[in-house]
Amino acid sequence: MTLIIFFVMLIMESAAAKLCPLRASIDILEGEYFFLCYLESRQERFQEEGYTINWYKETAGKQQLIKETHRIVSQMNFLEFWPAELSDSGDYSVIHSNGKQNVTIQKWTLNVLERNKSSCFNENHLTTEIKSAGVGHSLKCNDLSVYENDSITWYKDCKNYEHETERELNFRSLTVQNSGIYTCKILISREGTIYHSTNTIKLVVEEDAPEAFTLEIVGHHEEIETEIGKEEILNCTGFLGNYMKEDASLYWLINQTFPEQCTGIPENEPSICEEELKKLQLGNKFYITRLLRIKKVRDEDMHHNFTCMLQADESTRIKIVKLKKGKTQDLPVHIFTTGMVLALLFPFVAVALAFVFVMFRVDFVLFYRSICRRDDTAGDGKEYDAFVSYLKDCVSPIEEEREFALKILPMILEENFGYKLCIFERDVFPGGESKMIPRENFSECQPKLIEKIMLTFWWILTLFISGVEVREIHLPVHLLIT
Repeated sequence: MTLIIFFVMLIMESAAAKLCPLRASIDILEGEYFFLCYLESRQERFQEEGYTINWYKETAGKQQLIKETHRIVSQMNFLEFWPAELSDSGDYSVIHSNGKQNVTIQKWTLNVLERNKSSCFNENHLTTEIKSAGVGHSLKCNDLSVYENDSITWYKDCKNYEHETERELNFRSLTVQNSGIYTCKILISREGTIYHSTNTIKLVVEEDAPEAFTLEIVGHHEEIETEIGKEEILNCTGFLGNYMKEDASLYWLINQTFPEQCTGIPENEPSICEEELKKLQLGNKFYITRLLRIKKVRDEDMHHNFTCMLQADESTRIKIVKLKKGKTQDLPVHIFTTGMVLALLFPFVAVALAFVFVMFRVDFVLFYRSICRRDDTAGDGKEYDAFVSYLKDCVSPIEEEREFALKILPMILEENFGYKLCIFERDVFPGGESKMIPRENFSECQPKLIEKIMLTFWWILTLFISGVEVREIHLPVHLLIT
């Protein structure tokens, strides 16, 4: 018994879905009866929570509540037009509200086409079916009315066709002569006035019809790895076959609700929006595609079902896309290898640099002074780095010692190494007090430097006494100072 009830509910749901297909864009003819509707199953939860149903039409970027008139009637999940006029074109939506929260259940774009006064159909309002000769086929009059006891008439090329009055026009075996434009006309009576709705199909019967293609969505259900804050673009492409089906529609649903259109959302606003439908032709194959743009992925998006819906020829195909957090990727091999090599070489490089700096620190200081034209001891108020003192009063001066103290030593230390020496005969003016020279003029910031100069002095003196040539003194002095 339970199984029977389940099948009955399934049949009822299928019939309701057929009557109220999830079409995002709809073309109708002016002067005809038409209705918008959505599945009642989508409003059950809101009825339990005390929501009210309101229909809206968007005008100049603002939603306006549709007020019921004699021509436009709202009945629960139906919005009827008795009949549709050109001014009815626009974007429609049905919203459930409880006074605090508004929930959009479904949206439509309604295009009311102008009727061709000289024909029973409009070239822009028909579907094409291509079939092979010799096979059976049925043309179906779509569910254009929710009322029973409607009068149905079929026309071929605007002429009454064999007095057919059923919703389906059956052909046991198609022939080329069956090709033509068939129009199903439904007459509806309301308060003594007759209204009508039409459905037009262009049937093309070929002796060697092209290969039959099945309506399908390219790709299967998928899960996409992503990250919070990242932009994602979901693509949905529908394959239509070897001709463009005019009634084909492709759209996205997010947990069974329609997303906003990207054309009406500022670029800097983080949200989810749907791009415009695009039609493609590759050879003799036709496709339609639509993108869903997620500007910034949020944590709640990981729990949503992003559903792509393809509808054509009373068939529906579905593709579901889900987002999931991606795994933390390891570093690429080349980056990891480079990092390890640098980590191993760094201690050796640091030791080598320290060794070079220690060995040639004086050269670095002199090079720095030369490049920057700056002396670190210039600001200490001292004029000299060291004072050259030698005995000349108590002992008879030897010409070689005088030459060493006044010429060789200054030449090496001042000209080659940049030291500033104070030599009594050269730098102390007559009448100056010699006892004050060391305290006032020597740099107090260079004790180690003075110590090196003194060691250098004694080393040079030793070499000089031993008879070494002046040009041979440069190398050992350089090594000593550095």
